[in-house]
Amino acid sequence: MEAQTYEITFLGQAGTTLRAEFEDCEVTIGPGTTTLRTELPDRGALSGLMERINGLGLDVIDVSLVAAPER
Repeated sequence: MEAQTYEITFLGQAGTTLRAEFEDCEVTIGPGTTTLRTELPDRGALSGLMERINGLGLDVIDVSLVAAPER
């Protein structure tokens, strides 16, 4: 299975400490939200990332699969 890119958005603006928890992701701060963008090898890795997010008590508002660029 080919790796896929996901964006996960949660409520709140991640500070330095929280961003460090996701150093394996591209972190974008928006108005009242934080979005993580990362390439994952499979759904198991996505589940693991979601568990990390839930473990930190963050409120996820969106999970999106980013379309791969056409070749």
